[in-house]
Amino acid sequence: MSDPVVNPDGRQSATAAAVQRGTGRMLLSAGFASISEVSLANGRRADLIAVNAKGEIWIVEIKSSPADYLSDHKWHDYMAYCDRFYFAIPPDMDRGLVDEAAGLMIADAWGAEIVREASEARLSGARRKAVTLLLARSASMRLQSTIDPNANGL
Repeated sequence: MSDPVVNPDGRQSATAAAVQRGTGRMLLSAGFASISEVSLANGRRADLIAVNAKGEIWIVEIKSSPADYLSDHKWHDYMAYCDRFYFAIPPDMDRGLVDEAAGLMIADAWGAEIVREASEARLSGARRKAVTLLLARSASMRLQSTIDPNANGL
């Protein structure tokens, strides 16, 4: 059977796409709505950013291999934009590589499990509002593009 994960933009490996899908499923089952590839105010792009009904914001960085993880020296920059920060890795990747300052999820295409909780660092009210508005606008613009792919912000 072929890999069930569709990778429409071609930027991700099949492994990263599978980890992203499973992580998104787990977040949804935990009450979070997530969106992928969101550019933050500091210029970094979060692999997944999610918000729940209480307004809690999580960022999840997808790492598909040890080389992918070891080449990432910018992950601390995401922590100022979320209440909790996690890495999500495939089941066959060594968990011991991942810095203990971050939460850890193990994921495949069908789901994910939190194996190490992330510490909580609550956002200030102003930052929370800015990130929440960014999420709402990003999701709305993506939805609009599915309805009218040629609109491009008219």
